[in-house]
Amino acid sequence: ITSLPAMKTAAEIMDADVPTVSPEADARAAIELLAKSEIGALPVTDAERQVVGIVSESDLILGDEEADLHLPHYLNIMGGIVFVGSMKGFEERLDKAFATKVSELMSADPVTVNDYASAETVARRIAEEHHNHLPVVDGEGRFLGMVTRADALAALVEE
Repeated sequence: ITSLPAMKTAAEIMDADVPTVSPEADARAAIELLAKSEIGALPVTDAERQVVGIVSESDLILGDEEADLHLPHYLNIMGGIVFVGSMKGFEERLDKAFATKVSELMSADPVTVNDYASAETVARRIAEEHHNHLPVVDGEGRFLGMVTRADALAALVEE
């Protein structure tokens, strides 16, 4: 009886040489680091290397509808301005446009995968979550590396 080769794990297919940034780091420095790195996303880690967020290229792009930052629609009623609809979305776009810290730019509570997860599990997670990059963590949630859609697909093709 021949045994099938074991499927590769996230730890085997990840890139361990990925820079991390802290939530308190300067947003501009993180943007420059992201521009230099070829991975397309930076994990945001705390002092214990716990993954608390992720900054991807898509976080840096203000969509066309956000780029001009129009004030929400309003009505002038008896000399007072009444906004129609929510100010929350506008305020979030405004904060993002003028972010000074990584914490203001990052997506918090990112999807992660364990180091022992199979390449198939990683690929499924990437597809379900519509992400191109997933931080790989150990049993304590500490950052170990980053796995990309391309890494997962390459491992599946090898199988």
